[in-house]
Amino acid sequence: MRRDGGPAAALWSRAYPLLTVTALFWAGNSIVGRAARDLVPPAALSFWRWTFALLLLLPLAWPHLKRDWSVLRANWPIVALLGALAIGSFNILLYTGLQSTTALNSMLIQSALPALVLVVGALVMGDRTSLRQIAGVLISLTGVLAIIARGDPAMLWGLQLNIGDAIIGGAVLLWALYSVLLRRRPAVHPLSFLAASMVVGIAVIVPFYAHELWSGRLIVPATGSALAIAYVSIFPSFLAYLFFNRGVELIGSAATGQYMNVMPLMGAGLAMLFLGEVLHLFHIIGLALIVAGILVAGRPSQPAAQA
Repeated sequence: MRRDGGPAAALWSRAYPLLTVTALFWAGNSIVGRAARDLVPPAALSFWRWTFALLLLLPLAWPHLKRDWSVLRANWPIVALLGALAIGSFNILLYTGLQSTTALNSMLIQSALPALVLVVGALVMGDRTSLRQIAGVLISLTGVLAIIARGDPAMLWGLQLNIGDAIIGGAVLLWALYSVLLRRRPAVHPLSFLAASMVVGIAVIVPFYAHELWSGRLIVPATGSALAIAYVSIFPSFLAYLFFNRGVELIGSAATGQYMNVMPLMGAGLAMLFLGEVLHLFHIIGLALIVAGILVAGRPSQPAAQA
C-alpha cells in the first residue's frame, strides 16, 4: 500500500510522540526563563513571546477567526478572563518567579496542578469532592510545601520563604483557576480561541512591559537574548499548542491531560542537565508526595494546555 505524506504526516497521526515533544517544549519554557533571567526581563520575555507567537499563528487561525468572530464577541467576558489568566498573568508571574528561584523548584511546584484543579473546582464551580480527593490534595500540597521550604519546616513557620517559590505558587494557582473556567469557553475552533486569548494576554502584558521599560529594565542586546525569545515564541507557544490540540483530537482530553503530567519530570531533568541544578532529598520527598496525592485524588476531568 502506498503511503503519502512522508515522516511529517506519520508523526502528525501519532498522539504520544506529539505530546512527548509538547511536554518537552513546555518544560523547556521554565529552563529558558531561568537561564535568560539576566538578559531578558520577565515582562519583556512575556510580551515578545506572545507577540511573535501570534504572528506565527494568525495565518492558520485567520479563517477560523472570521467564522467564529460573532461567537467570540458574544462571549467576550469569559474569553477576556481566560486570556488574562493564561497568557497574561501566568507568564509574567512564571518568568518573575524564575528570577529568584530555580527551574527545578518551578517545575516541581507546577506538578501539583492536578491537585489544585480539584480544590479550585470545588471552590469556584461547586464541584463535588470526596474524602479520597481531599486526602490526595492535602498529600500533594504537603509535597509542594516540602519543596518550597527546602525540607526545613522552620522556614514556613518563620515565613522565610523564597519569594520566587511563592510567585510560582501563585502562578500555578491562577493556572488551576484557568483550567477550571476553561469548561465555560465558547464553542469555537481551538485556533480561534488561542488567537483571541493571545490578543487579550498581550493587552494585559503591555502595561507591565511599559513599566519595566520606564524603570530602565531593558533587554540585553546579546545572542542569548534573541535565542531565548525565539525559543519561547516558537516552541512552547506556537508548536506546542498545535501539537497539544492535535493530541486532544487523536486520543481525547482525559488521556492527553494524564500524559502531560510527565512535563514536570522532564523539566526537572532538563534543569539538572542544562543549568547544573542539584536534586536534593527534599525535592525527591516533595515530588513523591505530589505524585502520591495525584494518584490518591484521581485526575481532574478537564486538562488545560500549559503556557
